Amino acid sequence: MGFSQMIFSWTAIIPVIVLLYYFFRKKYTDQTVSSTLFWSEIMQETRVSPYLKHLQKNALLYLQLLALLLLVLALMNPYVKKSTIVGTQTIFIVDTSATMLAGKGTSTFDTHKEEMLALIDELNGRPVTLITTGATPKAILQQETNMKAMKKAIEDLQVTYETAEINKALDVAQAFVGDRPTSVYVFTDTLDKQQLPMEKDSVKWLVRGAAKGLTNIAMTRFAATTDGQATMALVQLHNDTNQEQEVTLTLQNAEGNELVADSVVLPPNEMITKTFKDLPFDKTMMARIDAQDDYAIDNEQTVLLQTTTAKLVIDQSLHQLIQKGFQAIHSDIKMVPPLQIADNKDATIITKQAALLEKMDKPLVLFGRDDAEKVAASGTVSTTNDALFAFSDLKDIYVSAVYPGFTDYQTIASIGEQPFIQRSPKGDIVILADIADTDWPLHPSFPLFLWSVEQQLSESTGSLGIFTPNEQRAVALVQGDWSVYSQQDEFLSSVTNGMLLAPQQPGVYKVRSNNEEKQLIVQLQAQERVITPGTSYILGDIADNGKEEVSKASFVPWLILIIVVLLVLEWEVQRRRGFTN
Repeated sequence: MGFSQMIFSWTAIIPVIVLLYYFFRKKYTDQTVSSTLFWSEIMQETRVSPYLKHLQKNALLYLQLLALLLLVLALMNPYVKKSTIVGTQTIFIVDTSATMLAGKGTSTFDTHKEEMLALIDELNGRPVTLITTGATPKAILQQETNMKAMKKAIEDLQVTYETAEINKALDVAQAFVGDRPTSVYVFTDTLDKQQLPMEKDSVKWLVRGAAKGLTNIAMTRFAATTDGQATMALVQLHNDTNQEQEVTLTLQNAEGNELVADSVVLPPNEMITKTFKDLPFDKTMMARIDAQDDYAIDNEQTVLLQTTTAKLVIDQSLHQLIQKGFQAIHSDIKMVPPLQIADNKDATIITKQAALLEKMDKPLVLFGRDDAEKVAASGTVSTTNDALFAFSDLKDIYVSAVYPGFTDYQTIASIGEQPFIQRSPKGDIVILADIADTDWPLHPSFPLFLWSVEQQLSESTGSLGIFTPNEQRAVALVQGDWSVYSQQDEFLSSVTNGMLLAPQQPGVYKVRSNNEEKQLIVQLQAQERVITPGTSYILGDIADNGKEEVSKASFVPWLILIIVVLLVLEWEVQRRRGFTN
């Protein structure tokens, strides 16, 4: 706190003059009246409340002195430092991922919006750039100086549910910084200091994180498979608290009818898996837990169940571990000699013959290649956010050699800089390694990966599979006008040139043409089902900006209001005593 007009401190002499006036004013002589009629009553009141009597007698003096003192303070203009925005421009980076919905009462996202709106009033004309996170960061505002436009853009911000990928947003912000002194506010839940680019001395980073102490009980996995008659479901739950939690796990069908309910006890900071067998068949199944935590969106998941109408045909020349793996998850598998494999046009083929990629109409699975030589591989396995890896983590497997990748295929897993698993535009899945050159079958991720492959290829006949929020992907659809609809038949978007843009909110959706309809699921990515402790801090300073600028919040309006109230009280006291006394 400080005073910006200390020159008016001399006015403090005014209350002193008033006080001296009261000391030397004319005093009246007490006149004794020979009557004791009210003596007892007056003495009783005096003994009971002597301080109140004194206050009543001198109320006008005290009110006048207080009003004068407050007037002196108002002339000196007291203020308090309210903010420390520095630089010639300000950049807001706003995390719009699903985890920003966590919070106690008010979500982290709404709290950050309120703080941004408050900061707008303190910018003093500085231009503002507003960047939102995601796979493709967006600059909502660029060097905006219109305060009304700033506030509207902030109020219109919404959670997009996709993973933040904060590094991309930081790169975009760097392009706007240039050489100008800049304050960059990062509104997120948590951010490691190592991720901030600290190369420039002209940037001050202010990270605003989520509140600490948020609790979460998450449904991290939900999968279901069916043979057309009965269904088996698998659910993984994670307790991210330090206390034992008891929740009720419920499975429901598409109509909301309860299929099974089970009370589950979750130990502190542990994950458990629940399996349910012989459930009735339905096209859609939802799992839900009644957890009372600070992050509700990860308490339910939905899956689409498709009967396995497609036949699986395996090339007999493939490794035995591949054959046994698919046989363990699919009861109806046909083993075919290599020369006869191309005759199975209506089946899903698992083979090593690369030439069949061009000959077969349906997507196939290629384990290795027979048209190229393999080369040595080194490094760790890294994967993209693909649905094939929702249940299988490949980071710990060892691969000694891989085949060259296909030029036009999408790489969804790599070993160092070399492709390991690819997907063709048609939907073929290519594993560019021989099983003999890897220890993959020794890991639990191997059968889970085979199961994901089988599920994805069989789903392609009745649905479009699993998407992440706002994911854009090429889909194999017959020619026609295809559009995406919600379950309530609300139009959302059109499929253009075979590219489908998934809705942003998790759930079940329909893709419809004139005479055909397919379903798809939008699910949160794995990292959006875990909340981490919030982090807030400030790094860097603006060396070339001179002294730090501050916003001063003045107390003068409040002081004037109090002075007016005191003047009203003085008038009332004088009125009751009489103006002529």
